[in-house]
Amino acid sequence: MDMKYSVGQIVEGVVTGIQAYGAFVQLDTETTGLIHISELSEAYVKDISLFVKVKDVVKVKVLDIDEKTHQVRLSYKAIHDTPRKSRPKPSREKQGDTLGFSTLAQALPSWINSAKKEKP
Repeated sequence: MDMKYSVGQIVEGVVTGIQAYGAFVQLDTETTGLIHISELSEAYVKDISLFVKVKDVVKVKVLDIDEKTHQVRLSYKAIHDTPRKSRPKPSREKQGDTLGFSTLAQALPSWINSAKKEKP
């Protein structure tokens, strides 16, 4: 039987199950797909259900096809995710007496005194 899907194609399916490693999607009566957790977002994914839930109709991109098993590897982030924002670089201008270890060294004596006073 010929597959009706091709790599790069955008398709819709229904989420049928969620596991720790990804979400299963039913594309048609003969074809299932998996959105691996790494294909949900560019950012760290702690909980898959924040992105998809069982019975959700999702639009995904076909990444790979196994014609023998009729299983498809899918990507959610290829369609839904915005590019990862870069972290702001720390400013070097403020690293005088207000930031760094010198501030800790200055605060340490008062922390020690406070701790001594709290001891029974």
